[in-house]
Amino acid sequence: MPFVKINGIDLYYEAHGNGPALVLAHGGGGSHLSWWQQVPELSKMYKVITFDHRSFGQSLDAPNGPGPQAFVQDLTALLDHLEVKKAAVAGQSMGGWTVCGFAAAHPERTSALILCDTTAGVETPEVTKAHAATQERSRGSLAQVLQNAYSSKFPERNPTLCFLYQQISTLNSHVTPNLVPLLLGLKYDIGPIVERKIPTLLLVGEEDVLTPPQAMASVAAQIPQARFVQVPGAGHSVYFERAEEFNRILGGFLHEHAQ
Repeated sequence: MPFVKINGIDLYYEAHGNGPALVLAHGGGGSHLSWWQQVPELSKMYKVITFDHRSFGQSLDAPNGPGPQAFVQDLTALLDHLEVKKAAVAGQSMGGWTVCGFAAAHPERTSALILCDTTAGVETPEVTKAHAATQERSRGSLAQVLQNAYSSKFPERNPTLCFLYQQISTLNSHVTPNLVPLLLGLKYDIGPIVERKIPTLLLVGEEDVLTPPQAMASVAAQIPQARFVQVPGAGHSVYFERAEEFNRILGGFLHEHAQ
């Protein structure tokens, strides 16, 4: 199993395929396993790097560790270890904070930025409203948030996939109980992303209640070069609920900007 010792922890990661580097950063309900519908397809063209954030999957945080405050530094150290000088970085939900923070800190190492169902630490009035609704709905509990991690219609539309999503989320047994307020408190200055004109894609499910389309549209409005896409028939986890459509949109964007 590939672990790398960085920033005081053993971080689990995988790398599949060859070509330009593509990082896939999972959300709060997942781990590297979440991308099982993306890796086989995207690794035909790219070196696809997946990993478990600290406290998720097989990556444990240090005792009283920094949690999400170290996500960006962890990704940076992982890419240094893999000798990846530049990468396209894609993050879903929680993972959006990781990749947006990385792109803001290292714009010269970012070939493209993909934000999926995430506000990624960018603050707007619409985002503030959405976060307040999430805090009210969840009372700060990740377990409560995960009840809205996909469309309410997903269990009926595809009960097998929905069951798999739920099973993957149960593998995260070490997550800090105050993850939600810690994550929502992280803010990033996207000035470097705008100034360097990093190609940016924002993708959201039309039925997403955690990150409503209007909140993500307000983030897209802060990035002049951004492309904003809504996917019908999906909630907060487009990559899982509508994988074929997600792969088509992401693949087309990468072909255009990350070759």
